[in-house]
Amino acid sequence: VQLQASGGGVVQAGGSLRLSCVVSGVTDSIKNIGWYRQVPGKERVVIAYTSIGGVPSYEDSLKGRLTISREGAKNVVYLQMNSLKPEDTDVYYCNSIPPLTIRTDGYTYNYWGQGTQVTVSS
Repeated sequence: VQLQASGGGVVQAGGSLRLSCVVSGVTDSIKNIGWYRQVPGKERVVIAYTSIGGVPSYEDSLKGRLTISREGAKNVVYLQMNSLKPEDTDVYYCNSIPPLTIRTDGYTYNYWGQGTQVTVSS
């Protein structure tokens, strides 16, 4: 399984970025798929997700600046980020909701890709 996020970069405040994600190695369509960001000192939080046949959902503080989209039932998802602010600087990860898991040596772990870095300069 691979979670390939891309599209991050360095942008000035007020700018835009479009993140892309391809989840490969999963046979079935992921029902709920979306984007997370790493909150310092806390677990990764969902900021946007979309469901097959459902309405996209966004973290309240980011509504109006994010648009998530998906290629039909494919495990391919995008995140349009507009009016970026310096506090949006972070690594953004895509994954299912809840995250995909792997089992190793009798333990179950959340499985993550490397994410994509978004840096917003003031």
